[in-house]
Amino acid sequence: MTSPRQMHLGAFFFGAGHHLAAWRHPDVVPSAGGQIAALTEWTQLAEAAKFDAIFFADNVGLPGPPDEGVAKNALWYPLDPLLTLAALSQSTTHIGLVATVSSTYLPPYHLARKYATLDQLSGGRAGWNLVTSGSDFEARSFGLDQQIAHAQRYERAREYVQVVKGLWNTWEDDAFIEDKARNRFFDPAKLHRVAHDGAHYKVHGGLQTRRSPQGHPVLVQAGSSGDGQDLAAASAEVVFTAQQTADDARQFYNRLKGQLAAYGRSTDALKILPGISPFVGRSEAEAREKFEQLQSLIDPVLGVGLLSTFLGNVDLSKYPVDGPFPQDLPVTEGWQSRQELFAGLARRDGLTIRQLYERVAGARGHWTVVGTAESIADQLEHWFTSGAADGFNVLAPTLPHGLKDFVQLVVPELQRRGLFRTEYSGRTLRDHLGLKRPAHPAAAAIQTAREPATA
Repeated sequence: MTSPRQMHLGAFFFGAGHHLAAWRHPDVVPSAGGQIAALTEWTQLAEAAKFDAIFFADNVGLPGPPDEGVAKNALWYPLDPLLTLAALSQSTTHIGLVATVSSTYLPPYHLARKYATLDQLSGGRAGWNLVTSGSDFEARSFGLDQQIAHAQRYERAREYVQVVKGLWNTWEDDAFIEDKARNRFFDPAKLHRVAHDGAHYKVHGGLQTRRSPQGHPVLVQAGSSGDGQDLAAASAEVVFTAQQTADDARQFYNRLKGQLAAYGRSTDALKILPGISPFVGRSEAEAREKFEQLQSLIDPVLGVGLLSTFLGNVDLSKYPVDGPFPQDLPVTEGWQSRQELFAGLARRDGLTIRQLYERVAGARGHWTVVGTAESIADQLEHWFTSGAADGFNVLAPTLPHGLKDFVQLVVPELQRRGLFRTEYSGRTLRDHLGLKRPAHPAAAAIQTAREPATA
């Protein structure tokens, strides 16, 4: 008998919380996102609630100048996410460990080895969130004057994934025989060196790391542009996305899942998790008070700066903050899906610049929900059962308080409805997500050759 479908939940850790003003909240320790003791506490909280995974985003540069504006903001990425996850893997046993690393600025061999190592250290709980980096300040960290063009970044990323997966398949699962009597540490017939000569990468060799406990770490992707969706359809196993309404989320879900067949993939091979920023109260009034308290702490300079960044590094400061949202902004080489989301939201609802940043400051374009555990569970259930999501990436407005509210109030309600697990059924991230462990290509080829031909 088939088990009832249940949603997947990720806990997205982002500095002291996702709201733009989170660090200014009186109950928040602004530096907690860079302290291993706090991060361990938050991760163990999510694991006790049976979340599928925790997730760290990242960028690879210091925003700005001007520094006066930057000084008003928290630094959201104080630690290297992979090193942090390696440390957290030793104080947890089940929860998945996902981090962003850009394909634009790290050679594929380094990435393949780092994630293979994390998967070994954690017993099969690693996931790689592939991004291509959409800001000029990141490009300047690596000797460029500006970011690489959007289409070229994704062209490079497609080849990058091919190389990384080849490196992850350097060894077959049973390659290491460790036969002392025969003086054979590994079976050379089960070693498959990479010999890649492509348009962007030339890689010859292989990893020293054994094949991952998961076959390879789970591939996550967060781009929702046309190029991003095509890359996700070809290679991603989880997609993080930002949608504001159930109808928009359902359209995205159906469109992306509909592209999988072209790559010989089933719809179950990809899980789509929209982001949700929940403000949870024991009453609607309490939840609204929590939301309004953070909203009152937004600095207009940061609000405008946030929009400027996500709209493609354009300068919105020259427009009146209480004037209409400008209609003539160019499409840039930055985060094109977020540009479309923000501009579309402003035009649809007739928002001023201030109203737009107030609308998105809590979750940077992700869905913000304010209410009781029951009302939030109702909305999550609607998205989940109506074909808009396979689960959700939870963006706590403040940490750890927002995460505790969700864990203590919303998760039990989801469990009561049979929508979320009460215990883990496996040990790896693939187990939690219901994803198959990929067979090694050589083993898969042998199995295909053995299968009888059909008439």
